[in-house]
Amino acid sequence: MRTVVQAPPPLVLAALYAALIGLGTLGLMQPPAQKLPFGWGDALFTAASAVTVTGLGVIDVAGHLSLAGQAIVATLIQLGGLGLMTFSVLVLSALGLPVGLTHSSFLREDLNQTSIGEVLRLVRVILRVVLICELAGTAVLALAFVPVHGLAGGLWHALFQAVSAFNNAGFSSMPDGLLPWVGDPLVNLSLPALFIVGGLGYGVLTELVRVRSWRRYSLHAKLMLLGTGVLILGAVLIFAALEWRNPATLGPLGTGEKLLASWFQGVTPRTAGFNTVDIAKLEDSTTTLFMALMLIGAGPTSTGGGIKVTTIIVMALATVAFFRRQTEMHAFGRSIALDQALKAMALTAISVVVVFTGVFLLTLSHQGDFIDIAFEVASAFGTVGLSRGFTGHLDGFGRAVIIVIMFVGRVGPLTLGFFLATRQPARVRYPPTEVYLG
Repeated sequence: MRTVVQAPPPLVLAALYAALIGLGTLGLMQPPAQKLPFGWGDALFTAASAVTVTGLGVIDVAGHLSLAGQAIVATLIQLGGLGLMTFSVLVLSALGLPVGLTHSSFLREDLNQTSIGEVLRLVRVILRVVLICELAGTAVLALAFVPVHGLAGGLWHALFQAVSAFNNAGFSSMPDGLLPWVGDPLVNLSLPALFIVGGLGYGVLTELVRVRSWRRYSLHAKLMLLGTGVLILGAVLIFAALEWRNPATLGPLGTGEKLLASWFQGVTPRTAGFNTVDIAKLEDSTTTLFMALMLIGAGPTSTGGGIKVTTIIVMALATVAFFRRQTEMHAFGRSIALDQALKAMALTAISVVVVFTGVFLLTLSHQGDFIDIAFEVASAFGTVGLSRGFTGHLDGFGRAVIIVIMFVGRVGPLTLGFFLATRQPARVRYPPTEVYLG
C-alpha cells in the first residue's frame, strides 16, 4: 500500500504565491501590457512586488504599463492581498462546488484560523468587506480624480488606487503618484481609511460587523484596536513634530495641508506605501520612525505585512510580566498563554534575522547611504513600498534579495519556519538546569 505524502499547507501556499508571481511576470511581458519596453527582470520585480502587496518598483506604472498592464498589476495586488486560497474558495462556492477539507486547510493556514467552519464564515465576510470598501473608496476618489483626468481616466485611477490602498500595496497608476494631492481632503481622508480597514485583519472586521459592544469583543480585537489607535496617534503627532519646519516636506505647506499630510504619512508607513511628501527628503529621525513602523506592520489575517501589531503587544506584555515577577500575562481581564509569547519571540527573532541579513547583503554589494539601504529592506519586509529612491539603484543581485525579502514578508516568517523545521515528538526528557542571561 502506497503512502501518500501531502505537502504542508504553508508550503503549498508559498508555491501558489510563487506561481502567481510567475504568471504575473509572463503577463507583464506581453506586448499589449507594455507602453514602453522593459525586460524580464523588471517584470519579475514588479509582479513580485504586486503579489506581495509591497509597492516597491523599478519601472513607472503610469509610464511603462498600458491600461492592460495596469489591470494585470491591480489583479495581482487583489489576489496577493486577499490570499489565493480565499479566491479559490470563493470561486468554488460561486460555482456551487463543495469546498473540501484540503482547500479549507490551506485557507485556514493562509488566514491564520484554527476552525474550518470559522474559515468559511470568514470568507463570506471578506467578500462583503472587500466589495463595500473598494467600491466606496472608488466612488469617493472619483470625486477628486474625474475632474482632473476625465470620466474614464478618473474612474480607472480611483479604482486602481482603491484596490491598492485597501490591500496596503502602495502602487499608484498616476504619473506623479499622490504628491500633487497633498492638500486634497478627499484623497487624504479616504485612502487612509482604506489603509486602516485593510490592515485591521478580517477577524477584527468580522467582530466589528457582528458585535456592537466593546465588552464583548475578543481579546485579540481589543488589542488590535487599541494598538492600532496608539500607533496611528503617536505616528501622526511625532511626524508632525519632526517635519513641521522641514523645508523639503511640510515646511512650505499651509497649516491645513500640514495637518492632512501629517495624518496621511502617519498612517501609511505601517504597510500602505503611499506618500504625499518626498520620502527621500525626510529627516533622519523621521526615517528611523518609519522603519520602526514598517517593521511593526499591520494585523494578523490582514492585507498588510510586518511583524504584526499583536506580536509587539504580546512581547511588551511578556516583558512587563517578567519585570513584575509574574508567571502569566494579562490584558483586559484575560490571561495569555505562554506559547503565545514563545510564538511572538520566534516571529520577532526570525524577522530580525531576515532584515539584518538583507541589510548585510545589500551593503556588501551596493554603495549607498546606510539609512537608505536599511529603509529599503525594512520596507520590503513589511511589504510597505515606501522608498528613499534606492530601488532604482539595485542591480540583479540586489533585486533578487529584495524579492526574497518581500516574499518572506508576505508568506510570513513562521510559515517559512513551518516547513523548514521537522516536528518530532520528544523521546527523551533531560533534567532541567539554569542558563544565566543578561
